[in-house]
Amino acid sequence: MRSHGLKGEVTISLDLEAPADWENLKSIFVEKKSQLVPYFIEGISVRNDKAFIKLEDVNTAEHAALLKGGSLYLPKDSRPKLAKGEFYSEEVIGFEVFDDAHGPLGFVEDVEQAGPNRFLILSYIQKEVMIPVSGPFIKSINRTKKTVHVSLPEGFLDI
Repeated sequence: MRSHGLKGEVTISLDLEAPADWENLKSIFVEKKSQLVPYFIEGISVRNDKAFIKLEDVNTAEHAALLKGGSLYLPKDSRPKLAKGEFYSEEVIGFEVFDDAHGPLGFVEDVEQAGPNRFLILSYIQKEVMIPVSGPFIKSINRTKKTVHVSLPEGFLDI
């Protein structure tokens, strides 16, 4: 997030998980000093992979500049529902990962984006394992049981 113009507008870059219906979004949260601060949206326009947002009570370029670099979060109810088998990155953190051959592998510690690819990050026998989200590895995700079922090829965990 960075300031835009003289009237307190901010510019944000939209990521792959951003909702398609930005124009109807009413509020956002901005992370400031490890806390999420709510802001109501007065106006928004989207151009390509950028959104220009006028936030309520942010009326000067200086005030908008204070928000620069802050992470932006959306209310969960404003995000679009995903297709079966898809998930938002933060919702699987803490889920336990089970493999067909090896049984329990550990817990998802993070989900990292590397270019167009996402990876589940976990520790298995004291080493970091990166499991690609796309491709044949993830068989199912159970949100109720907080588990991820994978089928890793032979030797994958030895790399």
